[in-house]
Amino acid sequence: MKKIIIAACLLAVSVSVFAQSGTNSPYSQFGLGLLSDQSTGFNRGMNGVGFGFHDHNQVNVKNPASYSALDSLTFIFDAAVGFQVTNFNENGIKKNAKNADFEYAVGAFRAARHVGVAFGVLPYSNVGYNYSNTANVNAFSSTQSVNPTYSNTYSGDGGAHEVFVGVGWQPVKNFSFGANAGYLWGDIDRSVVNSYSDSYVNTLSKYYKMKVKGYRLTFGAQYTLPLGKKDAVTLGVVYEPGHKTHTDPECLVVSSNSQTSVNDTALYSIKNGISLPDRFGAGLMWSHLNRLKIGFDYQLEKWGSIGMPQYQVTNNVASYSLVGGTMKDRSRFTLGGDYCRGERYRSLFSRIHYRAGLSYVPSYQTINGVDGPKEVSASVGFGIPIINTYNNRSILNITASWINRSATNLIKENTFMFTLGLTFNERWFAKFKVE
Repeated sequence: MKKIIIAACLLAVSVSVFAQSGTNSPYSQFGLGLLSDQSTGFNRGMNGVGFGFHDHNQVNVKNPASYSALDSLTFIFDAAVGFQVTNFNENGIKKNAKNADFEYAVGAFRAARHVGVAFGVLPYSNVGYNYSNTANVNAFSSTQSVNPTYSNTYSGDGGAHEVFVGVGWQPVKNFSFGANAGYLWGDIDRSVVNSYSDSYVNTLSKYYKMKVKGYRLTFGAQYTLPLGKKDAVTLGVVYEPGHKTHTDPECLVVSSNSQTSVNDTALYSIKNGISLPDRFGAGLMWSHLNRLKIGFDYQLEKWGSIGMPQYQVTNNVASYSLVGGTMKDRSRFTLGGDYCRGERYRSLFSRIHYRAGLSYVPSYQTINGVDGPKEVSASVGFGIPIINTYNNRSILNITASWINRSATNLIKENTFMFTLGLTFNERWFAKFKVE
């Protein structure tokens, strides 16, 4: 019991140190930001594949039905940090940005025969950007004979995170189901600050703020079909119902003039203005001798039916309301695999897990009337067992990932990410006899 309390304290510390932003991408200014894949160390080595995977010594939050496969008499705690470098390229102009972020912290244990419980904190979205543009006004100033310039500075930071608890149960052989119940929270701040070289011109700046809060429910099921003595195929499905959250996005509009020092402000708000979409996922995992595992996942999020808050001026009338058509349904295709010769072998190289994966996400954002970026990513990873006098079941998960976001006539991004995770697997619940 004391060790469970210690683990809960570690999780609380993890929540408190979660960074509010783990990106520098200008594309994070749309929607709720860049959406996280919500995967743990062993999933990330396969680029996030996991709907059909279940493992006895790893926490697979992609499908809560997988918790039923956890080892008995053990407690698993998994946490990771990430480091990334991103190269931005627009019309031949290149810039680099660096980030470091606390990625996730999850724990799991078997509560009863064929019943597993998991809990933890995961990222949901990230917002982080800061850039500006400058142009001529295209009209002569009323006080000068030169054409003044204006600039808009766009900035934003924050994100949303989820704390959850889940349970998975295997009522009959080869079939299991489960559910995660989570609470979503976070602050997302964005701004567009307008300024002119001519101080007599009024500036118009907009400050957007939302305190994200709401619940999430995810349901999952897995069925394993044996194919002889050496092979098996597992089908996994997940479903998350969409709903409105208790989030009231706000927009503060400030019109000011540095000569008169007069500021006119207007505050707009939308009650329950943020919704989460219906989410569907399905995946297959083929296992050979429980050594080689290859999986394919498809995920669909119905963002296209959800309106996003926008400030607009029509016929000199300003409004802040939900506008549809800014996003489309988001699909994700992922192929990945894991190979380990066998955990019973003495050789370290025979016990290492070798992982790799590929993903593709078509464009689901609309930016200035054109399709936003599509995303292509790849990863390689290793699960290295930690063997010492006290422990031989913990795993060091190392993943290197590449993410490319590109669209015609828009910014191109190349991100290289390194994730370092540690899965503690301790024998907590065994009763030892003293002779």
